[in-house]
Amino acid sequence: MCTSEEADLLRLEEVFSTTLDRIISLILKPLLSADPEPSDPCGKECLRLLQQLHDSAQRLWDVTEQSLLSLRQRLYHPSSLDLEAVLLLRDADLVLQTHVEYIKSYTDCVVVQDFQKVSGKKSEFWRSQYKAVWQLLSPASSQYQDLHQPLADHVQKYALLLQSLRDTLDENHPAQELVMRAVTLFKNLQSFMRQALDQAQATQALWQTLSSRLRGVLCVPTHRLLQDSQDIPVVVSPMRAERVLLFDDALVLLQGHNVHTFDLKLVWVDPGQDKHVLHILTPEDEFSFCTRDHQSQDEWQWKVTQAVCQALCGKKDFPVLGSDRKLSVPPECRQVTCAYTFRREGRLCQATYEGEWCRAKPHGRGTLKWRNGQNHSGDFCQGLEHGFGVRLVPQASEDKFDCYKCHWREGKMCEYGICEYGTGKVYEGYFQAGLRHGFGILHSAPQAPQPFTYTGHWERGQRSGYGIEERNSGERYIGMWKADQRHGPGVMITQAGIYQGTFHEDKMAGPGILLCDDDSLYEGTFTRDLRLLGKGKVTFPSGFTLEGSFSNGTDQGLRVQGVLDRAAHPPDSSSPGKRQLGLGAFPVENRWQGVYSPFRDFVRLGCPGEMQEALLGFPGQSSKKLHKSQEYVCDERSHPEDCVGSMEDILKELLKYREPEALKQYLEKALGNSRHPLGKLFCTLMLTLKATYSGMGSNKHLQEMAKEEVKQHACELWAAYRGLLKVALQHQGQTLEEESMETRDLHVHEVLLPLILPKFYSELFTLYLLLHEREDGLYSGGINNLSLFSDANLLEFLDVQEHLWPLKDLKLTSDQRYSLVQNNCFLSATECLQKIVTTMNAPGKLKVLEKTYGEIEATVSRALGREYKLPMDDLLPLLIYVVSRAQIQHLGAEIHFMRDMMDPAHTGGLHGFLLTALESSYEHIKKEDMTGHRLLSHRDA
Repeated sequence: MCTSEEADLLRLEEVFSTTLDRIISLILKPLLSADPEPSDPCGKECLRLLQQLHDSAQRLWDVTEQSLLSLRQRLYHPSSLDLEAVLLLRDADLVLQTHVEYIKSYTDCVVVQDFQKVSGKKSEFWRSQYKAVWQLLSPASSQYQDLHQPLADHVQKYALLLQSLRDTLDENHPAQELVMRAVTLFKNLQSFMRQALDQAQATQALWQTLSSRLRGVLCVPTHRLLQDSQDIPVVVSPMRAERVLLFDDALVLLQGHNVHTFDLKLVWVDPGQDKHVLHILTPEDEFSFCTRDHQSQDEWQWKVTQAVCQALCGKKDFPVLGSDRKLSVPPECRQVTCAYTFRREGRLCQATYEGEWCRAKPHGRGTLKWRNGQNHSGDFCQGLEHGFGVRLVPQASEDKFDCYKCHWREGKMCEYGICEYGTGKVYEGYFQAGLRHGFGILHSAPQAPQPFTYTGHWERGQRSGYGIEERNSGERYIGMWKADQRHGPGVMITQAGIYQGTFHEDKMAGPGILLCDDDSLYEGTFTRDLRLLGKGKVTFPSGFTLEGSFSNGTDQGLRVQGVLDRAAHPPDSSSPGKRQLGLGAFPVENRWQGVYSPFRDFVRLGCPGEMQEALLGFPGQSSKKLHKSQEYVCDERSHPEDCVGSMEDILKELLKYREPEALKQYLEKALGNSRHPLGKLFCTLMLTLKATYSGMGSNKHLQEMAKEEVKQHACELWAAYRGLLKVALQHQGQTLEEESMETRDLHVHEVLLPLILPKFYSELFTLYLLLHEREDGLYSGGINNLSLFSDANLLEFLDVQEHLWPLKDLKLTSDQRYSLVQNNCFLSATECLQKIVTTMNAPGKLKVLEKTYGEIEATVSRALGREYKLPMDDLLPLLIYVVSRAQIQHLGAEIHFMRDMMDPAHTGGLHGFLLTALESSYEHIKKEDMTGHRLLSHRDA
């Protein structure tokens, strides 16, 4: 059954709905439509506020009508609607919100005296509508003052009737909790309305105490006066303000005709040690409030603090600002949606910042924009760019800008970054104090007169130290730099040959070496543009030498005055064709310190997580495609956690894989992931190797230099792993045992080299191919000659004992003879040896050789019908047979690669023995090319 209170609520809603309808139709609508729309700003603002009041009144009427419908259904059809389903209880927050919106719209009009301004213009209207308005409103008051009274009366009666309804309900009634909540909300709403009206009237009264100039600046509808220093005096220092006004959204200091306004979202309150002093922090000003007594200081502190909290919340406190005297403390670090423009002279003058703050300074994620179009989006710390950030700097030309995607420290670029310039240049590498410093790669603009790519070290913004420059003209410089110029020992690769000498101020100076493609060697002096000049000596591939004085005329070509020695000496391993450059000039341990140093520093500091991205870098799109906001670019970049986890997780995982096989699997995975510290280091080392030895750098005279470099990289990667392991153990309270040189070399050759050689293989093995091209040519000739033999004839020619011939393996057709069968003997060993070409690391190639040896022994054992161990005298001719049938191209390069990259500890073992046997087979086949007539006569016989 319905209670009498429910019937009273229905009648109350009906009366309120009628009152609202008459207010809207008789007052608000005519006010909006009586005159033509105003053209002055003041008139437009008045019209806007009245429209806002009309809209909020209309929404309040709509909700009241919905409430009426639910109450009528409850009263006339109680079985169809439970009490808790009544709108007033079910959606009490909606009803409350529409009341609050109406009060806010009304008080906005009160603050700026909107009704008084409009009343004067509508005097004729009010006289014509006097009777209807008098019936609606109290005749003792003016119209605008009573626009809120029906609402106040209605809310008061709401609270009383809901209180009475609560008392009639049983404690276990389903609607009991909803009714209690509604009672609380509407009682709070009563207090809120009284406070809102009091603040609006106090703010309206304030304008009468100010000059017209100040009133024009401060009189805005959103202001609500909370405190005036004329009521509780304060002395402001050092600004010496004459009056302090605290509004609900701003703190205002008045100095004569000057107004200093501080957004409360950017105000920090710091109680001083002196109980009479209150410190105020703002982005550019810091001042203190001094009061007469402790109570005054408490009052100002409480009101300013509460106002700041309210401003940060984005809405007025509800139920009442200050109804609870507990002091809410606003956060020191806060996200502020409004933009702040700096006005003081300095690097931030006229710049606008929007983002996170801490104690009046940009702190956290934010965006800084200057008037010249420059802007920075990223992380800040205590007012300075600190952490990852993207900065765009516009160029004079339209639609062109420099884009800096870097890490910053104390306002300057530091650590890893990518810079894409409006000119087309791109730099990727490390910075220090805003300048390129450490390892970095610079690509010139494609349209530059002489396009180039520099890979190497930088110092204070200039190329300095070891570096490689490659020009599109076909030149590559490998060597030392100073002050952005080639300076010191260097190697220059050109289409004419490869030079080695000393450079001074970007030019070659003094004696040097020139090795030409035909293996001619010049040793002597050069001009600054690499022309032969002065005393020198030329050694030709034949061994002839020409020693004398060289000159290079513009029209007459090269002129020589000297002695030609035709006493030819046969070329040997030290001949010009095998001569290696760069070894003494660039000690391998000093070449890429700029790559290793950031990693070493990271490990030395204990692998801090906040430095993880600064070390690893970040993938990012080209600035030319930045059609989205910089905030998007900052969020788009991959965080280290996205791929391999935080640094703490990496260190914990590292400890799980210390056994040999598990360690190999872990290192293989880590080296293949550029988001892992080891993977990042390895990727950078691959870049340096490609920059040095690929393309123009594929010169046989640099093979030894590249081999040294790869081995050094393996040692450094192992040291890097050990460094990470040491930090991981330290986090667990443990220590890492020292490692002997023998143990280190064992791990480098057995664990790391097999993992990294496949990535370096293309560049490195190409150098071996070029260096041993001549010998491999002779070997290929020998292979071609031996391929003319049938299997039986070749075994006989190689003096293989007949009882070792695997004739049982041959399956002949009716028209075949043993003497004509070809490429069928030792087939499994031949196929096994051919796999040496597809294996890209020395240990793998040696294992293939070991398996080949096993296949030869197994084949011989089958032929003999018993297990048989081959002595060297029997093994060598059989191995020559298998090698000749495998027809491996560039076997000399393969042998030297294995010899150079194998573990020195295995030199005297089985692998060393088999490699020596393979080398002997190779030399034997080379000689067969030079004795081809003997082979042909033997074949004919």
